[in-house]
Amino acid sequence: MGTRSSSDENEQSDPHKTSVWEYRSLDDIYQEIRETYLADSRPWVIGYSGGKDSTTTVQLIWKAISDLPEDKQTKPIYVISSDTLVETPKIVNHITNSLQKINESAENEDLPFSAQKVYPDVDDSFWVNLIGRGYPAPNQTFRWCTERLKIDPADNFIMDKVSDHGEVVVILGARKSESATREQVMNLHSIEGTNLARHSKFANAFVYTPIEDWLTQDVWKYLLNDPCPWGKDHDELAALYNEADDECPMVIDTSTPSCGNSRFGCWTCTVVEDDKAMENMVDGGDFWMQPLLEFRNFLKSTQVPEQKSKYREPKGRQHGRVKGKTNGGDGIIPRSYKHEFRKDLLRKLLETEKEVNELRDDDEEYLDLIRDEELKEIRRLWRTEEADWEDSVPKIYNDVMDDDLDWVHDDLGSFSTEEAEVLEEVCVQYDVPEKLVKRLLDTELQHHGMKRRAAIYNKIDKIFREDWRSIEEITDEYESEDPKNWQYDVEYEEMMGQLDK
Repeated sequence: MGTRSSSDENEQSDPHKTSVWEYRSLDDIYQEIRETYLADSRPWVIGYSGGKDSTTTVQLIWKAISDLPEDKQTKPIYVISSDTLVETPKIVNHITNSLQKINESAENEDLPFSAQKVYPDVDDSFWVNLIGRGYPAPNQTFRWCTERLKIDPADNFIMDKVSDHGEVVVILGARKSESATREQVMNLHSIEGTNLARHSKFANAFVYTPIEDWLTQDVWKYLLNDPCPWGKDHDELAALYNEADDECPMVIDTSTPSCGNSRFGCWTCTVVEDDKAMENMVDGGDFWMQPLLEFRNFLKSTQVPEQKSKYREPKGRQHGRVKGKTNGGDGIIPRSYKHEFRKDLLRKLLETEKEVNELRDDDEEYLDLIRDEELKEIRRLWRTEEADWEDSVPKIYNDVMDDDLDWVHDDLGSFSTEEAEVLEEVCVQYDVPEKLVKRLLDTELQHHGMKRRAAIYNKIDKIFREDWRSIEEITDEYESEDPKNWQYDVEYEEMMGQLDK
């Protein structure tokens, strides 16, 4: 291998870690897997990320189970891969092809394997949260993407199988040598006298980690010396690692490290400082990925402290209140992305999609960076939460793509661009925040015709409680007051949270 991952470095620095091949044979490992499989009637769910560890895990189980008599292969084995819908396209192709080959080979060999992707709900997708709701680009302290894009889809699949079968066993390619924290977590959940561990969240799910004691060198020795039974070439996987340096593992809980310092995973990832994976792919000849890298780097630039006030609102999205920095910090904490900036971001994303597809080969399938259903959900959020009377999403889409989607016209009963222009003149004349009046009118319109309108009073009160001052007024007042007065009113937050429910 031409690169070394962070887990490699951890293992190299610990002389006490021993190769699994020094005390176990491959036959012993296969036998353990067979005994674990036959020990109960719980179906298996294998988490597959397309990386070296999950590939090793699937291959070990495949070969062990294929050696069982046909009448013993009774339990279904589900292979699932969480597709965040913003994965690096090259990795998406690798995973899609692998899952397809697993299904084809399982059918041909009459093995109890079935492979599929799991996806986040549209409401939880990356673009709906980033552009629709204005969540800032994820970082180490606010990594909102992991649970929504990776954990929840896998959890939903697991719970569906629990509902069908009562209990399940989740198989992961986790290894203790990845980090001291990972080893501690795995030891904490282990069940004495069995190969299984407790699931971190579900009482009716258990976890089996057949390569937990393997080192990185053990993984590569196995993959590069044992042909893939479903027809993939492990040399191709090794080549991906040479480009990407590391991987994003299959994540089922927040204790799993979602990414290394340089890895392949989501092309939008701003948790890392630099995306070495994409940089290496572009340098290696995948020039069509350059617009993706530029878009990702632009998102990363919005995290620069000096730039945050340019892109982000001073008040919170949920309750519309301003929070000042405490613990000796000066200024106001920037919150969600501004609506105007999100319009620019959507336009830039669609322009990036066009540019990427123009650079790709003509015979390649068109690459959608954002799906139609996400655009429609963003439109709904802007219309209902941002008082977007101009109905910006269809206009931006048409401007960039020179096309129209199957938009539902007047589905939200909002006002029009012409009415917005009249309202703007009136609000300027009477020095009233335009968005405040828009929100009040939208709230009234949404409750029009209802037999019971009690909820409208709470919503109107919530709107009035938001901070409607200009950023200049807020900053001036903050600088002249004691910062302690700017901390959250916890009781108010809890009360409003109950009203929201």
